[in-house]
Amino acid sequence: MNISDFKGVFVFAQQVDGIVAGVAFELLGKAHELAQTRGTQVTAVLLGSGVSGLTGELIAAGADRVLVLDKPELETYMTEPYAWAMAKIVNEFKPEIVLTPATAIGRDLAPRVSARVHTGLTADCTGLDIQEESGNLMMTRPAFGGNIMATILCPEHRPQMATVRPGVMQRIPADSARKGEVVNLDWAVPAEAKNVEILEVVKAIAETVDIQDAKILVSGGRGMGGPANFKLLEELAEELGGTVSASRAAVDAGWIAKDRQVGQTGKTVRPTLYIACGISGAIQHLAGMEDSDYIVAINKDETAPIFEVADYGIVGDVLKVVPALVEELRAYRK
Repeated sequence: MNISDFKGVFVFAQQVDGIVAGVAFELLGKAHELAQTRGTQVTAVLLGSGVSGLTGELIAAGADRVLVLDKPELETYMTEPYAWAMAKIVNEFKPEIVLTPATAIGRDLAPRVSARVHTGLTADCTGLDIQEESGNLMMTRPAFGGNIMATILCPEHRPQMATVRPGVMQRIPADSARKGEVVNLDWAVPAEAKNVEILEVVKAIAETVDIQDAKILVSGGRGMGGPANFKLLEELAEELGGTVSASRAAVDAGWIAKDRQVGQTGKTVRPTLYIACGISGAIQHLAGMEDSDYIVAINKDETAPIFEVADYGIVGDVLKVVPALVEELRAYRK
């Protein structure tokens, strides 16, 4: 393999039902930064059916080129057709770097593509940088349960592939005036690449806000004492116009649903305001929220690690402090 033949940063622009996933825009932002360092271009890969109208927003978000494979066989995500398409794109266009969202779809797709093109894959990255002396991609991810951060290189194979968790990278401001190239691929999806037939798609209706989209999060941990006390957090969140989230300890105890978990084994969030209530601040939790704009910590243990990352700290019983905050907010509104 001559690695000098591989150029460009490619991003799998995941879309479902004609809506591009927010993490795809985040990856385009990071890809733009990496491409500038390498002196190359950003290419978004768009697979689906009836998706050609999405190219403009991908270019506005940082793509210099969009490769589109618009086929009826790709309307709903299935492993084999998508893996065939991505592997063919990698073999045809020879990208130096391929970034994929660490979503349910991305985690299914990326390892299959990496195996087909005979390269490595670093999963769930939280940091991506270019090594100055070699030009290799430095892919950083938590290891050993989040207790250390490992930086992984792929110096002898191309492309360098990574999946990146949602909420970790920052998108660049969309620029509708940006110009880019759209390449429509007229490839027929082979019959052998479609070994599953989808009879019906049943969509679950989500009544809750995704914590990754929330601007204000009120998060509870083991210090809340039990599920009944999370009602206090719901009251505070309601007064602030925010959403309730939690640490792994609270989720493992069954006090709140798994989709509300913040941390290394949950979701990475970047709200404007994060209020940590009864959360000690284990490194696995901090990895999921330390990039919040403002962090307020409430804990009766003044030595809790959460205070090291907090902008404001309140040492006290969370079951007394939170109701007092709610009362003050209500009085302020009167």
